[in-house]
Amino acid sequence: MRLLVFATLFGVLLDAGDALQIQCYQCEEMKQNDCSTPEYIVNCTVNVQDMCQKEVLVKPDGIHYRKSCASSGACLIASSGYQQFCTGRLNSVCISCCNTPLCNGPRRKRPVPSAAMSNRVVLLFLTFALPLLTLLPVT
Repeated sequence: MRLLVFATLFGVLLDAGDALQIQCYQCEEMKQNDCSTPEYIVNCTVNVQDMCQKEVLVKPDGIHYRKSCASSGACLIASSGYQQFCTGRLNSVCISCCNTPLCNGPRRKRPVPSAAMSNRVVLLFLTFALPLLTLLPVT
């Protein structure tokens, strides 16, 4: 019985350790390519690097990217320190931090509502709201 309890606790601790590791994109001075493809994915150091960092530099020859794992303290200090230089113009430097897997990759596009979704909303209205309207008193 003790062995079963020990094995269960050991398994829970192993799972908890895995949850503290994050994956980020990592590259240095990539020009024009934002290095958001599988070959740039790295496992960050467990319990040390808990965030992903992304730097976007606007130089005379184009946009350059740096991406890496980072500790939350270092990343947040760097991003706040460069806030005034994040203008989007020449010599601009923008540093951002995030804490979900691969969050320093490309921005995800918001899904555009499809016609099928609009049809479902209309169908739901007709199914549920229309019968309720017939119950209202006529004045």
